[in-house]
Amino acid sequence: MTIFTVGFALLAALLHVYIWVLESFRWTEPSTRKTFGVSEADAETTRPLAYNQGFYNLFLAIITFVGLALLKSEHGVGSALALAGTGSMLAAAVVLVTHDRSMMRAALTQGTLPALAVLFLLLEL
Repeated sequence: MTIFTVGFALLAALLHVYIWVLESFRWTEPSTRKTFGVSEADAETTRPLAYNQGFYNLFLAIITFVGLALLKSEHGVGSALALAGTGSMLAAAVVLVTHDRSMMRAALTQGTLPALAVLFLLLEL
């Protein structure tokens, strides 16, 4: 694994841990609402959905962290897990922007690091 692969995958996972915190624990905070463009009333209504979605982000980060921890293992288990985690992060960013073009900035924020990790992971196969 190159330093680029590990670095981009690690940063992508850390970003998704941060997103987990925002969505699952800080969803109704003014700064979080501003980040996601959600009104106070909508934040209260969507709080359970955001809580659940936040954990999806955490699980993707965990898959990526485990993959990074197992990169030196035989049979490519680490690479497969890191690719599954970062590939899913990238796919979620694509879904976000294809559903709503106004979410381009959020999709780029969410998807750039995983895209770079996926690129370097695939180049190493």
